[in-house]
Amino acid sequence: MRFILNVIWLVLCGLWMAIGYVVAGLICCVLIVTIPFGIASFRIASYALWPFGRTTVERRDAGAGSLLGNVIWLVFAGWWLALGHILTGIALCVTIIGIPLGIANFKLIPISLMPLGREIVPTDEPFATR
Repeated sequence: MRFILNVIWLVLCGLWMAIGYVVAGLICCVLIVTIPFGIASFRIASYALWPFGRTTVERRDAGAGSLLGNVIWLVFAGWWLALGHILTGIALCVTIIGIPLGIANFKLIPISLMPLGREIVPTDEPFATR
């Protein structure tokens, strides 16, 4: 079932959202200071491309640096990506078939706003529920 949902997701919205994250990552990698944001953006792009069967957990070693980075990310790129998830989620929820995909889009909003200090893990692993 995950495979089918991921394929439908990829066709309807995953590819476009992943392209948005890759563009944000490329822009962040232009400057040396924002390379960690670019790496986080590329990581989320893979998650936005194939989300079912994976989840995000907080990293235990994330500290004040990731909090400061998340605030900077929120101002410059996070709210644009979150807006894309909101609009895509609403558009998907218009149809009955798209409702699970719309809900999954809404679940991606927190990580699009605050990506640093998060880790993407498979849902099958025992530490995925931390």
